[in-house]
Amino acid sequence: MASVVVVGAQWGDEGKGKVVDLLTRYADYVVRFQGGNNAGHTLVVEGKQYIFHIIPSGILYEDKVCAIGNGVIVDAEVLIREMDDLAAKGLQVSPKRLLISSNAHLIMPYHRLLDQAREGVLSTSKKIGTTGRGIGPCYMDKVGRVGLKMGDLLDMALFREKLAVSIEEKNFLLTRLYQQPAIDAGAIAAEFEVLAERLAPYIGNVSVVLDQARKEGKHILFEGAQGTQLDVDHGTYPFVTSSNTIAGNACTGSGFGPVHIDAVIGIIKAYTTRVGGGPFPTELLEGDAIGDHLQNKGHEFGATTGRRRRCGWFDSVVARDAVRLNGLTGLAVTKLDVLSGLKNLQLATHYQVEDQRFDRMPENIRQAALVQPVYETAQGWEEDISAIRAYDDLPQSTRDYLQRLEDLSGVAPVIVSVGPEREATMLLRNPFEGV
Repeated sequence: MASVVVVGAQWGDEGKGKVVDLLTRYADYVVRFQGGNNAGHTLVVEGKQYIFHIIPSGILYEDKVCAIGNGVIVDAEVLIREMDDLAAKGLQVSPKRLLISSNAHLIMPYHRLLDQAREGVLSTSKKIGTTGRGIGPCYMDKVGRVGLKMGDLLDMALFREKLAVSIEEKNFLLTRLYQQPAIDAGAIAAEFEVLAERLAPYIGNVSVVLDQARKEGKHILFEGAQGTQLDVDHGTYPFVTSSNTIAGNACTGSGFGPVHIDAVIGIIKAYTTRVGGGPFPTELLEGDAIGDHLQNKGHEFGATTGRRRRCGWFDSVVARDAVRLNGLTGLAVTKLDVLSGLKNLQLATHYQVEDQRFDRMPENIRQAALVQPVYETAQGWEEDISAIRAYDDLPQSTRDYLQRLEDLSGVAPVIVSVGPEREATMLLRNPFEGV
């Protein structure tokens, strides 16, 4: 029995879905533990592209059980649409294969309206880059103890009672502060009665199920969303998401004891990207030839928003932060093939700002925006490595680059990806084995 956590080690979009898909073949249960449909995992399997926003990527394996933990916030309409899309592709998602925590909070229509209204009134320099999907307002209601949960769908009388309390405040904000139309509680309740009928068979106690699975010796894989630098406590605040993205939340976001976690794998691109506002020390600005190369060859557009991702060189400061905050036991290096054709590669070893050296991301957001990366140069490679399937067949300069990532981060790669397909991923060490 082993329990493995997979997290993003940068600002998200590192390729977690692909790595989770690879590791799922060794797992019995796959658990999503935080975030909402502001995250997107893209997989290419047998020529078909799958994009998941809520359902764990492991759903593509019909012999696995997937769970949505209490740390996830659920847009019920999006969830059902994902289930229907999978069914249209011949993959039925039954209650035997998907369990949703009764303690997971619901994204309500007014959460989306408030999210978009708040971002809309901010000046360009202050915009967070929210996806507008209601994530922040939903988490605010959760912390404020006025949220509605998946379990409330099993008791519509309770649902209506809680909705009535919440809707009064939300209409005050919408109409008075943002000059938006009021919303009708009755219409929302009627909409969710239909959604409840569809989702009720999937709702249960994820914590109890996972504990029983552990006792039975099952392998459990925990799937995070976004990335370490977007963590609400430890990221580049306020340009962060509204949840804890680091590995510790795998336990609190699913009801699983921390002593039972055996390995934590950090997904990290061979370069760095970011979507939305906020500091990005190694960014290559749009129009820079190398930045455009990374953006075009890496197809750097968000799976959720479609927005162009900002691209830059590998940042070992960000990598070391991820190692420390998550307790990483291994790295999964993705998109290594995108660097092919570049003569020289730059790696940021530390930052400099106002005559001060930083080996970590500054907590002060002004300093974080001002830091200048200090680079070292590594030799690139001309060869197309996307068809290589064995580590020893990689060019020597490619292996030297991977070794330098290990030296700078302090953690060795256990997975290396050279393309979007399942078979383009090399498993150097299986975290489910030898535990």
